[in-house]
Amino acid sequence: MIQKMKKFTFLITKGEYDKFIGAIRELGVVHIEQLQQGATSEKLQETLNLAQRYKSALSNLDYAYESYETENNYSSMPDDVAMGYNKMLEVEQLLEKEISLKHEFDSVESAIKKLELWGEVDWTAVDKLAETGLNMYFFSTPNKLYKAEWSSEYFATPIAEENKKIFFIAFASETPNITAELLDLPKESLCALRSKAEGVMSQIEGVHEKLLAINGEYRNSILAAQLENENDIQLSNVLLSNESLAGDAVKLMIGWTLEEKVKEVSDFLDKEHVYYEVEDPAFEDDVPIKIVNNKFAALFEPILRMYSLPNYHDIDPLPLFAPFFMLFFGLCMGDMGYGLLITVISLVIILVKPSLKSYGQLGALLGGMTCICGLITGTFFGIDLAKVDWSWIQPVQPYFVNDSMKDSFFGYSPMMVISVIVGLVQVLIGMFMAGCKAVKNYGFIYGVGKFSWVLALICLVVLFGLPLFGVVLPVVMQYVLYALVAISAFGIYFLNNPAAYAKEGSLKKMIGVGLNLGSGLWATYGMSTGLLGDLLSYIRLFALGLTGGVLGSVFNSLAVDMSPQMPVVHELVMVIILLLGHAINFGLCMISSFVHPMRLTFVEYFKNAEFDGNGKEYEPFKIKTK
Repeated sequence: MIQKMKKFTFLITKGEYDKFIGAIRELGVVHIEQLQQGATSEKLQETLNLAQRYKSALSNLDYAYESYETENNYSSMPDDVAMGYNKMLEVEQLLEKEISLKHEFDSVESAIKKLELWGEVDWTAVDKLAETGLNMYFFSTPNKLYKAEWSSEYFATPIAEENKKIFFIAFASETPNITAELLDLPKESLCALRSKAEGVMSQIEGVHEKLLAINGEYRNSILAAQLENENDIQLSNVLLSNESLAGDAVKLMIGWTLEEKVKEVSDFLDKEHVYYEVEDPAFEDDVPIKIVNNKFAALFEPILRMYSLPNYHDIDPLPLFAPFFMLFFGLCMGDMGYGLLITVISLVIILVKPSLKSYGQLGALLGGMTCICGLITGTFFGIDLAKVDWSWIQPVQPYFVNDSMKDSFFGYSPMMVISVIVGLVQVLIGMFMAGCKAVKNYGFIYGVGKFSWVLALICLVVLFGLPLFGVVLPVVMQYVLYALVAISAFGIYFLNNPAAYAKEGSLKKMIGVGLNLGSGLWATYGMSTGLLGDLLSYIRLFALGLTGGVLGSVFNSLAVDMSPQMPVVHELVMVIILLLGHAINFGLCMISSFVHPMRLTFVEYFKNAEFDGNGKEYEPFKIKTK
């Protein structure tokens, strides 16, 4: 649920401003609103640049540690901010040196590659030969273009062949008239170059050793310096987030705090002798939000954040988003075996990586729901349990929801019908939440039109849907339902826009009636066309579950049919096909089972719930400690 907030407006004299900022930062419960967007200063720019440098330094230290796969024992020495800054500078210098050394190494390696074809060239002998007036030239040419007459004319001698090219030397007093590529070789020996490469690589390893030492001994100090820099950025932003009044003599600030913290903040301001006003947020205010939910709903918050946080005027979608997403995920996976696999992996994450416990718990819930859905449909690693002839499972086979029940679902696949029904339930809940949002922000009368649609649709579904399943409604109940539809129609056509009745005068009231009636008719058209499209979107739950089961079954068949009929080899090939096939299918199903439930929620549900989002998180101005 979204916590209630209160708005504080502060007026602080220029002389007391810095003291007040420090005190309210120490209090740590007020979210400061930035009034001057884009305001900056030289100091803020410096701290922002420094933040990026700390981030880059720590990232490179992590890379060095992971590359060498060494045991990283962090030092227990106390954090030293000044030392952290100095070590960050040292990391930057070492990284610059490493880049320079890598360039040098690449240059030497390139020279070695050029000389390797020619072997160990004695450049001293070549120079002495040149003193006599006879120079040595190095050429390369495609095999088919090499001419034998070069041997007699220029003493051409092939040295090596590679990639359909001939590499040869020639002798002449001046550059010979040979139609081949003249090569410029490094004037160093191959041995010297290899020794040089080893020396450069040794220096690179020395740089890595220094980086690892810094990571082990001074990482905490660098982190402490980074944290202090982040606090400086936060302080600079707040100092710039004010409006000067009365010729810069008075500063105006706006802050937000939780309703439960109002007394604490008020007592603090009274003690500081600061003029302030406290009030409820206006509708046009950009209010920061804080969401508090039970442990179950809170696990799904990272998924919601992929779309957006709710704004202050929204209804928190998490309590209803969580169970539907879990159900949709289970229907899309639809395989009991995959559900067990997800559950086991999630439990391992919880045990091995406590920092990822919440993600492990989320995975366990999704895996458990997948097991339930797979149990309902009778699917286990692509095996259709309703069709196997295993004696121990035959007693429960009639209870699996599968195509044998088509007659009970108007000739359609039962899972397809169930998917549409689940979609209808979510859409109706979304429309109900839209009514609740209208009541929250404007008053009950503004939600009547939306509630009327929900009531009308439920009554129509009961009247015309239940008989399709063989349910006979009593006549009295039918009359009651028709009466409720009629009452709902009044709300739909005459109370969908109560603001139109706000103007006084009989003529304006009549205009209001016309506006409401017109809006109601337009809404009816939109509902008759849009609702069907929304519901058909939920068929993807059935389609994805079916696809995953079919692919799993195909891989099972391939494992049996394509395995050679040889002892041991048959079993080995079958196991390989099963592992690879189900690994591919599992990966595809996991992607689909995340993406499509999010799509149904973010598009179909949020649209009908009139969820706006774009909320900003409540971040009180305080000193960060971790």
